[in-house]
Order: sequence, then C-alpha cells, then structure tokens
Amino acid sequence: MFYMLAAITSEALYAIGAAVAAFTGVGAGIGIGIATGKAVEAIARQPEAEGKIRTTLMLGLAFAETTAIYGLLIAILLVIKV
Repeated sequence: MFYMLAAITSEALYAIGAAVAAFTGVGAGIGIGIATGKAVEAIARQPEAEGKIRTTLMLGLAFAETTAIYGLLIAILLVIKV
C-alpha cells in the first residue's frame, strides 16, 4: 500500500512540475507584450530610429520566445516521464 502512495505522489509531482514549466509561456507572453508596446511608443516618439528599434525588438522577442520554448520542452519531457 505504501508503494502505491509513493507512485501516486511521484506522478503528481511530475504533473505539477510540467504545469509550472508550461507556465513559462505566460511570462514570455507578458514580456513580449510589454516589449512591443514600448517599441511602438519609441517609434512614435522618434520615427527616424525605426530600423534600430525594430532590430532590437526582434532580438528581444527571440530571447523571450526561446524561454517559452524551453519551458514547453521541459513540460513535454515531464509529461512523457509520467
């Protein structure tokens, strides 16, 4: 009986870990939204710097999206482990 409780607890912990790892997508989405909003404000203030702002924005968005993809990958690996 104790073995069954340990197995259930282990599976539950894997599921909780997968949910937390998948939650990184929320953080990335918030970061992307804030960065895009600030870039639009910056372009509105200085239209002549649009190229530099857009380049920096794309680099930042790539980093934010990479963290979300890593979180998704960890979540998938934890779900497969269960």
